[in-house]
Amino acid sequence: MHFRPRMMAVLAAGTACALLAGCSGKGELVVDEGVGITAVRSTCPAVGIANATGDMTTFRVPGSSDARDIDLVAAITDVRPECDEKASPVKSHVTFKVQVRRSDNHGARDVTLPYFFTVMRGGNVVIAKSLGSATVHFADGQDRAETTADGTATIDKKEATLDRAIHDRIVRPRKSGEADAAIDPLADPSVLAAVNKATFEVLVGFQLSDAQLGYNATR
Repeated sequence: MHFRPRMMAVLAAGTACALLAGCSGKGELVVDEGVGITAVRSTCPAVGIANATGDMTTFRVPGSSDARDIDLVAAITDVRPECDEKASPVKSHVTFKVQVRRSDNHGARDVTLPYFFTVMRGGNVVIAKSLGSATVHFADGQDRAETTADGTATIDKKEATLDRAIHDRIVRPRKSGEADAAIDPLADPSVLAAVNKATFEVLVGFQLSDAQLGYNATR
């Protein structure tokens, strides 16, 4: 499959918080004897579903993409991380639900679906990837079923910690009238590169074939 290392739009806000080194309750910009960016950065990775891989559709007829031939429709939902940012190394345990609907509810049936669990760095570099499988059981007459799957990512705390000099540049108070008072520190390529280097994401998704990825792109 062709892996595209971006989270779905619904998770974009969480990613932005990670890139900005955390979200302040009053926003990133505050005025108090000057102007500065308030941020508390977590070494825990952002977590989400990889773009176009949160759904899987299978067909009764091989090669078909006709809605009348749909056998199963599955979705990954309720992605939840547990992470202790004080730990070293940093471990993020992620659980998620796999919900499956079948078109024909006759007879009992077990269905096993493959998924991946990957760790990204800087938004575009895969540093680890593992595969797993989730099995759901349908009783006779039942057309919907779900199960829970999980994975754990281990990240070097030092690698996920922003360099002190870069951190200080981002949070330095800026007084009104200064030349760079209204300039976003992340507009500096060196600052953005350092933030990206220390930013990790954990993404999950179904391990899809090229045909399944193509089908998702047309939905």
